[in-house]
Amino acid sequence: MKTINSDLTMNPAGFVVLSEFIPDIIQEIRYHSTYNFIGERIDGYEEPCALLTKEAARALKAVSKEMMVHGYRLKIFDAYRPACAVKHFILWGIEDTDIRMKPYFYPDLDKEELFEKGYIAKLSSHSRGSTVDLTLLDMNTGKELDMGSPFDLFSPMSHPDYKGITEEQYSNRMMLRSVMLRSGFKPIDCEWWHFILISN
Repeated sequence: MKTINSDLTMNPAGFVVLSEFIPDIIQEIRYHSTYNFIGERIDGYEEPCALLTKEAARALKAVSKEMMVHGYRLKIFDAYRPACAVKHFILWGIEDTDIRMKPYFYPDLDKEELFEKGYIAKLSSHSRGSTVDLTLLDMNTGKELDMGSPFDLFSPMSHPDYKGITEEQYSNRMMLRSVMLRSGFKPIDCEWWHFILISN
C-alpha cells in the first residue's frame, strides 16, 4: 500500500489510497511539492498520494459520481495529514524567519496571524483522515473551475461566503459546497476548499 507517512505503513487499517478507491480523481498534493505556503516539501509527505479513511472515501466517491454526471472531476490538494506535517507548520510559524512564499499565499497577513485567524490549525482534522481539500475540474476544458481565489490563499477572499468575487465564481463555490454537504461533509468558514466528514 502506498503511503505518505511511514507511521501509516505500520498501521494502515481503515485507510484507503484515494486514487485507487476513486480512479477518476485528479491529484495535486501540494505539500509533497515546494509550491505551498512554506516553500518546501512538508514532513511526512513521502509520496504525492492522498489517503482517507474508508468512510470519508466512500462519501467522497458519491461526490465524484454526482460531479462526473455534470461534467466535472474532483481535484484533490490534500487529505490525510501526518502529525509531523502539522508540527512542521507550527515550527515554521514560531521559529522560521523565511517568508519567501508570502506574496503568493499570505500577502496581507503576518505569519502569526495565520494561526490566530484559523488558516493554519495547531490540531488538524486532516490528521484523522476525515478531511479533504479539493476543487472541481471541468472535463471539457481540462481546467479548474474559477473559484475566485487559489487553494491556500490565506485571505478573506477565500472565505466561502466572500462577496467580492464574480457571480460565476461564487456559483462555482456553492456548487462544490452543496454537493459536499449532501454527501455528509461540512465546510469551514475561512477556506472554500476545506471539508470535514461529519460522522467521522
